[in-house]
Amino acid sequence: MPLNDLPWWRWRSRLRSALHMLSDPAFQQQTWLAGHGGYGDVTDAVYRLVEDTWLDRWSAEKYVGTIFRDAAEAALVDHAVLRVLRILHAVGADAPAASYLAHPDWPEAVRAAREAHVALAVSDGDDPDAAPRSLEVLRILTRIV
Repeated sequence: MPLNDLPWWRWRSRLRSALHMLSDPAFQQQTWLAGHGGYGDVTDAVYRLVEDTWLDRWSAEKYVGTIFRDAAEAALVDHAVLRVLRILHAVGADAPAASYLAHPDWPEAVRAAREAHVALAVSDGDDPDAAPRSLEVLRILTRIV
């Protein structure tokens, strides 16, 4: 990251950041549940997942060639978004991290986010197992052209 070979690479960067955090149970325990700052909370990650793209309203397929390289990436992201949004609607947008993580469908949401995160990271030439970047690092990376 950043990947400036796609027209909307900044949107992809923010979406990837959210998927990364949503896909990493150790990060969630050590950062969100522990209340460490700099990464936003679960609601912030969900917002980054759908804010620019409106993936809560339509399919990621719409963004193949601009945010996503192909239909396979788009399908993985759609799957993750639907799993995460289902939990968001069940627990509420401003629920504490513990409410999300305790939801019985959370492990499936994490798996779906992980599949999407790995696919996008590998496609971008990044290590999918690196630690999530802070929001400040994300801001810096998306300013660089």
